[in-house]
Amino acid sequence: MPDIEKNQNVPDAVDDAPISPIERKNSLENHLIHRPERAALVDIPVLRPQPFLSLHDLVSLRKTKRTDPSSVTTENILPASSAAPGLLSQQKELQKHMLEDKLNDKISHRPAPETLVKDGVLREDPRSAEQRYEEAIEDEYAKREGGA
Repeated sequence: MPDIEKNQNVPDAVDDAPISPIERKNSLENHLIHRPERAALVDIPVLRPQPFLSLHDLVSLRKTKRTDPSSVTTENILPASSAAPGLLSQQKELQKHMLEDKLNDKISHRPAPETLVKDGVLREDPRSAEQRYEEAIEDEYAKREGGA
């Protein structure tokens, strides 16, 4: 049987003639001798470039493709905390209460509006609080309706 090159078509006829075990062994050896190299099979996409990777190689490959932890916390995918996952909800609650306490402390030390007017930080508005509220409501309605 002639050797079949890569680019030739396989003949349509199949040889059904029986062969002896010795011829079969010689045929297999002949095919193994003329078998193409692995690189050639990779070039004519029959085989993958790296068909079998060890577990160590797979882990190393995944580590190189892994996202940087700092970018994951910056994008708020993971919390920027070293606490155990079971404690994260309590940690968030504590941070919320601490922020609330801090804001309440700042508000309690805030100067009175009269002091700010006297110091020139604020100017006195001749309109009453009710007039300013009504104007703010009208402006808000106008914004929602597509006006102003």
